[in-house]
Amino acid sequence: MALRHASLTNQHEMLGCAAPLNGSIPEFAFMPTQHFVLTDVSRRIWNETFVLGPAEDLQLAGSDGWSVKKHTLRGGVSEGVDVVEVNNGRLSFSILPTRGMGLWKGKCDRLALGWKAPVKLPVHPAFVDARDRGGIGWLAGFNEWLCRCGLEFNGPPTEEGTLHGRIANRPAHYVDVSISTDGPGTISVSGTVDETTMFGSCLRLKSTVQTEAGSKRLRIIDEVTNLRGVPGELELLYHINMGRPFLEPGAKFVAAVREVAPRDPRAAEGIDEFETYAAPVAGYAEQCYFFDLLADGTGWTQTLLKNAHGDKGVSVCFDTKQLPCFTLWKNTQSEEDGYVTGLEPATNFPNRKDFERKQGRVITLAPAASHTSTLEIVVHSTAQMVQTAETEIAELQNGIGPRLHRQPLEKWSPP
Repeated sequence: MALRHASLTNQHEMLGCAAPLNGSIPEFAFMPTQHFVLTDVSRRIWNETFVLGPAEDLQLAGSDGWSVKKHTLRGGVSEGVDVVEVNNGRLSFSILPTRGMGLWKGKCDRLALGWKAPVKLPVHPAFVDARDRGGIGWLAGFNEWLCRCGLEFNGPPTEEGTLHGRIANRPAHYVDVSISTDGPGTISVSGTVDETTMFGSCLRLKSTVQTEAGSKRLRIIDEVTNLRGVPGELELLYHINMGRPFLEPGAKFVAAVREVAPRDPRAAEGIDEFETYAAPVAGYAEQCYFFDLLADGTGWTQTLLKNAHGDKGVSVCFDTKQLPCFTLWKNTQSEEDGYVTGLEPATNFPNRKDFERKQGRVITLAPAASHTSTLEIVVHSTAQMVQTAETEIAELQNGIGPRLHRQPLEKWSPP
């Protein structure tokens, strides 16, 4: 049987059985979707280990090598960090419920997804003091392929909050796995994370990460709900970080650009080369560029990072109605210090919240109201796939010349 390493009591909870277990796991092959609860604090469910994979009664048509595994790290600053490893038979990635449902790292067709950060292993939030170093202590836990910045706040440290907010250092109190055997088969991992405080912001993130068996694609669907009885503010940014083999000297960023501007004078120095990447440079100071991107009739757009030879790439696709702002973060410092770039769709630009509020880019949620955002990450492991992505982006550009600003814009960057 595919389910292992959990007590019979917890198996009962995970399978949602109508009748008590009699020492064996019931058959459920007739059900099109199987559901397993890994963590539910309210019901005192927590499984330190969990393994699910191909079995006679649970097959996914797109892959015979898929699996979902869960374990808990022990020792050092990783003590107590839960890791859910998803493998669809071609694409694999690790989810960190303990760190706001971020994605630690991944692999597809033997290509590593993520980056080599100075912080080598996942850090339990208990070891991250966000107030450290003048409010940038968040960086002590920063090493994920994808992490969220928000939810109340996602900019630089100010009197309203510390760097990039709190959600990346909030553990999920509910985590489950769903397996759909319809069509090619879909693997979904969902988690619920609360960012709440007395006399302040109370927001709930429900995040679902989905992938189809045998595909090179994953989708993230996030719903953020205001739990307060009064309106609440929301800022959300996806920090999607890429290193080698996609990032290298001569690598290129490709997008359908309506308008682009440097964030600050430092970024303005490189505005003529904002699309291309250099070799690692010790002491390199980061550069950020703000974008207004073109989209199709439904609001979807695509951004691409491709390597120098154009035979490897990663696309980030998202709905600009949900995530209207995009930031490109270039941080090509030495390998030892973190050679990385960030593709960052967001509800707002990562500026001071008071500035973003004045520009109308801070979302206000009514009591019980929600904001949903959806994005996809697609791996291109051949030159043909990279070329197809570039063609799709060119179609979005549709001959419209991008408006390039050589200096920061008042509407996008605070004085």
